[in-house]
Amino acid sequence: MRIIRGKYGRRRFNVPTNISARPTTDFARENIFNVLENMVDFEGLTALDLFAGTGAITFELLSRECEWVTCVEKAATQYKFIKQVAQQLDIKNISVIKGDVFKFIDTCDKQFDIIFADPPYDLPDFSKVPEMILGSSMLRPGSIVIIEHSKAYDFSALPHFTEHRVYGSVNFSIFRINAEAAD
Repeated sequence: MRIIRGKYGRRRFNVPTNISARPTTDFARENIFNVLENMVDFEGLTALDLFAGTGAITFELLSRECEWVTCVEKAATQYKFIKQVAQQLDIKNISVIKGDVFKFIDTCDKQFDIIFADPPYDLPDFSKVPEMILGSSMLRPGSIVIIEHSKAYDFSALPHFTEHRVYGSVNFSIFRINAEAAD
């Protein structure tokens, strides 16, 4: 895993061979972060990485000066890897939660400026993830939600949809909560 840019940029970490995640490609990650950098200044923002996998998105957010990042990952191997990388980088502004994302969404009482979700493409309830996030209390005015998905999904009819980006086989649907909608 490589952190692309920011204060931890160009750092590489060997991902365990028994990891079950499908990491976002460097190409897709670099491009979606270029889009996000044109939308927000990461410094001081709080972010949530759901289905964190290797933590690549989490560490990219932290590297770009997010004030705090929470990540949720169910698999023990990935959870341990994220904790290990955070320790190696001496990161203190991270909360790594080992647990079920659906339960987290239902019970979370915090709000975030950025929410990134990269569910496994074969997840049975995949199509429900964007609606669950958009219907949750985790959003505030101006929040940005990014859903990574395959070409099999089209979320453009959902409220707050802003744009769809494609990088190779990776698709991103971006949502932005406006002030009126969050009230």
